[in-house]
Amino acid sequence: MTANPPATTPSDAIDLTQKHLYINRELSLLEFNRRVLDLARDETMPLLERLRFLCISSTNMDEFFEVRVSGLKQQIALGVTTPTADGLSAAEQLARIGEAAHALVAEQYRVFNEELVPALAQQGIRFARRTHWTPDQAAWVKRYFSRELQPVLSPLGLDPSHPFPRTLNKSLNFVVTLEGKDAFGRDSGIAVVQAPRSLPRLIKMPSELCRKDHGFVFLSSIIHAHVGDLFPGMHATGCYQFRVTRNSDLFVDEEEIDDLKRALEGELPSRNYGEAVRLEVADNCTPITAEYLLRQFGLGADDLYQVNGPVNLNRLAALVDLVDRPDLKCPAFTPVVPPAFGGSNIFDALDKGDLLLHHPYESFTPVIEFLRQAARDPDVLAIKQTLYRTGSNSLIVDLLVEAALAGKEVTAVVELRARFDEAANIDLASRLQDAGAHVVYGVVGYKTHAKLLLVVRRHKGRMRRYAHLGTGNYHAGTARAYTDIGLFTADRVIGDDMHKIFQQLTGLGRVTRLKKLLQAPFSLHKGIVERIHRETNAARDGRPARIIARMNSLIEPPIIRALYQASQAGVKIDLVVRGVCALRPGVAGVSDNIRVRSVMGRFLEHSRVFHFQNDGGAPEIFCSSADWMPRNFFRRVEVAFPIEDARLAERVRRETLEFYLNDNCQAWELQSDGSYKRVKPGQQKPRPAQGRLLAQINGFNLT
Repeated sequence: MTANPPATTPSDAIDLTQKHLYINRELSLLEFNRRVLDLARDETMPLLERLRFLCISSTNMDEFFEVRVSGLKQQIALGVTTPTADGLSAAEQLARIGEAAHALVAEQYRVFNEELVPALAQQGIRFARRTHWTPDQAAWVKRYFSRELQPVLSPLGLDPSHPFPRTLNKSLNFVVTLEGKDAFGRDSGIAVVQAPRSLPRLIKMPSELCRKDHGFVFLSSIIHAHVGDLFPGMHATGCYQFRVTRNSDLFVDEEEIDDLKRALEGELPSRNYGEAVRLEVADNCTPITAEYLLRQFGLGADDLYQVNGPVNLNRLAALVDLVDRPDLKCPAFTPVVPPAFGGSNIFDALDKGDLLLHHPYESFTPVIEFLRQAARDPDVLAIKQTLYRTGSNSLIVDLLVEAALAGKEVTAVVELRARFDEAANIDLASRLQDAGAHVVYGVVGYKTHAKLLLVVRRHKGRMRRYAHLGTGNYHAGTARAYTDIGLFTADRVIGDDMHKIFQQLTGLGRVTRLKKLLQAPFSLHKGIVERIHRETNAARDGRPARIIARMNSLIEPPIIRALYQASQAGVKIDLVVRGVCALRPGVAGVSDNIRVRSVMGRFLEHSRVFHFQNDGGAPEIFCSSADWMPRNFFRRVEVAFPIEDARLAERVRRETLEFYLNDNCQAWELQSDGSYKRVKPGQQKPRPAQGRLLAQINGFNLT
């Protein structure tokens, strides 16, 4: 497809590269986490789900510091001065981040202490604080400490022969101040106690000690109460929990190594001991002790976060499973298997036309069954699949192993560099290799992020390709929690395009033109820009024009400029961007016609769907594995695939776009100043997108 650049109009006199037209990526990411925290405050949500959202916001902050903040610190250390599209240098970004992050962390603990703890107590779920233990509870805690904790704790007194210990990334530790001398006459006055990760951070008390309530005690409280027992003959004058967050990005120079798998295996242990980027301490920690810890980790005062509660809120997620209160959780639901997949042979069904799944409302089982039938069908000759995240004990991997052992040609493109899943992917790659599958790790310098499964089968004496393409990973667990689209097709052209992509990934050769699929890093960016320009030209000529796009993140400057030009031409543009958005809507003369909203709820919104009016023809709808980010367009192998069946295209438009544009319960509108405003139903009928889909597909009653 080709399209001319948009014609020149007076509005083009505006410089669309001006920094005020772009929102900073890191600050937008913090705004996303603020919306997650907002769900923890949402009283329409079940109480334990609110706690879960608080934990998610804490986990998100961990990753933000491990990856984003550490990256900015590295830029400063290396002298990188190139500003981002919004004009901020790395140092300026860190300053702005520090202010926003401290405020966000303070709000997390306020929500925990002032909203969730009282609400949980009203439901008989209590956290027993040291100052409120009954004598029986205190006696039970002492026994628990002696029996379960003391044997595995190793207090470390600090002196010239015992330097400050290496602390694992995000591990729970205690710094203890002491008075007196030990058996050797040492009086350094300070020690560190490290809590092994194997220890639970939340311990349930016997029900008879809690008046039939659900009573819990923090591990930190137990250690704090009995830390003196670890230093016999000395007096503990202070005990303060702390946690350090470290740079967790792995660095492997792919141009200088011979074996990526072996290199990553060597790098993984270092993740726990990267450069420190944040220090969290209890709010009662003395300034002298906090300064001492900052010096040990080479951090400044801005890197210190003093918190009123456990330093690792995300460990509270265990409470959701420890408390058997279905009334305080989202109601369970069973993903449905569409009738089209009810036959005994999926290949026969695909011979009749394309099929589609909308997860998590529809089951992931047909994807597994498709691979199972392929592994066991004597007419199937080859299976090719990309694997980005599959989870441990993956049935997908089991079936690929079964197919390889059965003598079929199995090719797996395993992305070893899927962040935080590197170790699991190394293990599954080894399993597949041991079974005789062809395992490759993609292309040097490009992550393979596309979600593709191709089956080559003998059909009526001829070879035919059957395919599955998705917006999400081949992971049965996340398929129950993430919203994603999966397309099954036996379309000859799409099958041929996928064959060419696998040839690129496993072999050598020049790029060949694809006919239906858009592929990064070659045609996806160009294809999206051309389609935006087509809508722009249509609007300027007075013809119908419309763009609706849904994704996780939007930060790629040329795409944003193209959207600004389309807006200037009069194209109505609706963007559903769950997370980071650098585009600034509502700027006079630039983005008046652009509306940006974020929708969040029980399920993680993960689908990428792009709708273009197509100048009076049949609207084009693409689903994709790619967000609109530079890395997705230029440093990854990604695919966008068209939904060509008119019935399926209408379904995708309605369920993934229209419902979300009309959501007035779990939607936030992006304002021109970069903040988000939550949409309220007011006098209107509530229209939660996820709730409506549960009702429509799974038969849930919303009343």
